[in-house]
Amino acid sequence: MRPDTPPPAFPAGFRWSAATAAFQIEGARGADGQGRSIWDDFVETPGRVRDGSTAEPGPDSYHRSAEDVALLAGLGVDRYRFSISWTRVHPGGKGPANPAGLAYYDRLVDALLDAGITPFPTLYHWDLPSELEAENGWLNRDTVARFGDYARTVATTLGDRVKNWYTVNEAVSSALQGYAIGELAPGRQLLFDAPPAVHHQLLAHGTAARILHEHGAEQVGIVNDHTLVLPEGEQDAEAAYLYDLLHNRMFAEPVLLGTYPDLAPLGAELPILDGDLDTIATPCEFYGVNYYNPTTIRTAAPESPIPFEQVPTPGASHTGFGELWPIVPQALTAFLVDAKQRYGDALPPVIIGENGASFREPDRTGGELDDEARIAYLDGHVRAVAGAIAQGVPVEEYTVWSLLDNFEWADGFTQRFGLVHVDQETSARTPKASYGWYRDLIAQVGTEAPVRTGAQR
Repeated sequence: MRPDTPPPAFPAGFRWSAATAAFQIEGARGADGQGRSIWDDFVETPGRVRDGSTAEPGPDSYHRSAEDVALLAGLGVDRYRFSISWTRVHPGGKGPANPAGLAYYDRLVDALLDAGITPFPTLYHWDLPSELEAENGWLNRDTVARFGDYARTVATTLGDRVKNWYTVNEAVSSALQGYAIGELAPGRQLLFDAPPAVHHQLLAHGTAARILHEHGAEQVGIVNDHTLVLPEGEQDAEAAYLYDLLHNRMFAEPVLLGTYPDLAPLGAELPILDGDLDTIATPCEFYGVNYYNPTTIRTAAPESPIPFEQVPTPGASHTGFGELWPIVPQALTAFLVDAKQRYGDALPPVIIGENGASFREPDRTGGELDDEARIAYLDGHVRAVAGAIAQGVPVEEYTVWSLLDNFEWADGFTQRFGLVHVDQETSARTPKASYGWYRDLIAQVGTEAPVRTGAQR
């Protein structure tokens, strides 16, 4: 913890985690029969990635996962959130499974359990197989069925030891940034014709949740990216309402309430068939929240095709991503309390599935980096979670994004989120000061009865 303040209070059994994602850390693209994903296609398109980089070699966790497990053990985390690459398991998105790809995750799960760390995989963290995107990707309902096949393969292989699962990560980002405005893979610009990609990813969540439960899963949930939406002024209340509808409610309410909010103000049409909403609202043991910052909204100019625009949050400092990533820890408390008030008993236990801050840091380091700005960000947000718990929000776990510096999607290697510095050419790992801070936080706050719900070896 920071030396000038006492640690916040958390209930017994509260869990601490760290997270990564397959495409961002594994490297070894195409190795051992892996297929191509939409992110392989995206990074090879000139101008798509800010620094022109690819994900190679990056941390190279496909070959160096033992180092990652050792770092996790050094932190003392309860669980490790990692993602499974769909294209390592089913290289073309369908057809026979790839034994070599499954064997990698089999070894990783065993190593985590041997270290006393509960594996907490994510089935989908944006790496849609290219062959499925060629068939219209998440706009195509058949992709849901293919995702179900993939989930069944993984559950059959790992379900004897893995009992805790995330299904789909941040459908808002992959659907809206990927299909609506083209900032992320697959880079399509469909604007308000993109919502079918939302519906199909939520349907994929419910489909996978049922399959995982059938294979003995004890804890399953989706994780959505959420933000506290703030109008810049009173005149911007309607624009803020529309943004909240698009970013938050369209993703939370089908899962929690079994119905979409009224999307008519957005002109969005969804391809809902009988039974879809029941599948999406399949009962799950937790609701995952990825949270980074609040969003301040201004009414857009009349000629804009989108009725709102994001603007800097007044008086807030910001992370390395710039003014549109403000640092306002109390906004996390406000969001969580509002969610509890909005959804009541329909809100299951909450897991903070990602929270972290990126800052520009050197590509190479001769020793520990003093990342005080990251420590301050994390300290503020950990306290914000404690504040929400004190007001009755059932938060059970906090997860730092990220364990490692990694390939930060369209920003390449220009942004670093890691508790551990990674030399992107040599893959050498060097813990930062924030790694020691998080280790000390876990040791000092601790848990009277650590909850490790995965199978033990």
